[in-house]
Amino acid sequence: MSQAPLRTVVVLAAGEGKRMKSATPKVLHPLLGRTLLGHVLTASSAAGAGQTIVVVGHKADLVEAHLSEVAPGVTPVLQAQQNGTGHAVRIALEAAPEATGTVVVLNGDVPLLRAETVASLIEAHESGARGATVLAAEVGDPTGLGRIVRDASGGLERIVEERDASAEVRAIREINAGIYAFDLASLREALSKLSTDNDQGEEYLTDVFGIMASVGHPVGVFVAPDADETLGCNDRAELASLRALLRDRVNQAWMRSGVSILDPATTWIDVTVALEPDVEIDQNSQLLGATSVAAGAIIGPDSTLIDTTVGAGAVVLRTHSIGAEVGPEATVGPFSFLRPGTRLGRKAKVGGFVETKNAELGDGAKVPHLSYVGDATIGAKANIGAGTIFANYDGVNKSHTTVGEAAFVGSDTVLIAPVEIEPGAYVAAGSAIQKGVPAGSLGVTRAPQRNVEGWVARKRPGTVSAAAAERALAEKDAAAE
Repeated sequence: MSQAPLRTVVVLAAGEGKRMKSATPKVLHPLLGRTLLGHVLTASSAAGAGQTIVVVGHKADLVEAHLSEVAPGVTPVLQAQQNGTGHAVRIALEAAPEATGTVVVLNGDVPLLRAETVASLIEAHESGARGATVLAAEVGDPTGLGRIVRDASGGLERIVEERDASAEVRAIREINAGIYAFDLASLREALSKLSTDNDQGEEYLTDVFGIMASVGHPVGVFVAPDADETLGCNDRAELASLRALLRDRVNQAWMRSGVSILDPATTWIDVTVALEPDVEIDQNSQLLGATSVAAGAIIGPDSTLIDTTVGAGAVVLRTHSIGAEVGPEATVGPFSFLRPGTRLGRKAKVGGFVETKNAELGDGAKVPHLSYVGDATIGAKANIGAGTIFANYDGVNKSHTTVGEAAFVGSDTVLIAPVEIEPGAYVAAGSAIQKGVPAGSLGVTRAPQRNVEGWVARKRPGTVSAAAAERALAEKDAAAE
């Protein structure tokens, strides 16, 4: 059995990205669940590389910290002085002296690049036994991009940066995507011959194509199947355009996998999200981070789920949720806020204008209206009345409240933690409970009601309330006669 060819990936991520006008390095700007650099590293996985090298420079400490989180196996190499792409690749390969075979070079700001395209580029390069292959694309507006100049037979003659191009070359719409496959030995030889005789005084990686061709190494072009894959990002406007393109790609893929997205233009789904068939997502919804939604669940409209798990058949309506678990057939919303540590059992209900934090609701438990539930365990089939507050924080410590199975807490109640309402117990509306309520008991802390007759007439004379009270009293007197 023949051994698969050895490969090395080099990702260029040293630039500052001045036009982003940001304290964040360009390659670390987020785009639907990953950074620009993270998307490129994901696409590079198709290369099957034995080693991946990321060239860092501007704010290298931030880029390296990010790499340690998302791709700890890569090798960062510092380009202290940004002397061009050729210089960057040369110092990258110095960190891989034993490498042989194919080297794939990628820009760190092309987040729409597909792994399939990387694989096809490598296949075209290796099957053609070339010294170098460039990924190209035909675009409507090539401004600012390097041009592919072909010879009379249609082969690659050279790659010309726009700043060094004549008017004739600038009219070419086939552009260099900044993505390449090289024979490593041939590349090392060509890199040693680069000069800085150009407008920027830099070592251009693109010059190696002409150098290779001049010594008889075959060079070629592979045209990307979708020009959008080659789009880079130089400023916030371009980042927004890439975000919209990726949104459409992600949404179309999910719809073709059996997910209903009622308004794709207002639905944003991170590439890290997992959905099952027959999920329905209504308009103005965002599914972010490690969110997963099981079959038959309905999300939205107007919902944002971050790192949230939603069970089969659940309904999450006009809700903001972070780090929560919504059980099968549970219902949430509208206008609810599920904070981290919220866990809802099967058929549990969190209704309108309810906030939960570090709260577990058992199967069939209900918090229907206008309540805050923090640091609490609520048993199966328990009911929490409207306006209930779980007072869990005393200014220093947070304490836990337990409400037992099938307990009933009346409206406008304060449960002052730590406290336990045992199974089957009732709490009367308007109570402030700070001692446990035994199973099957009724907890009441209401003060006796006292009516002060004539108070409005004495204290609020001339008001609309006083006039209404006077009319009502007169009507009562007339009825009594």
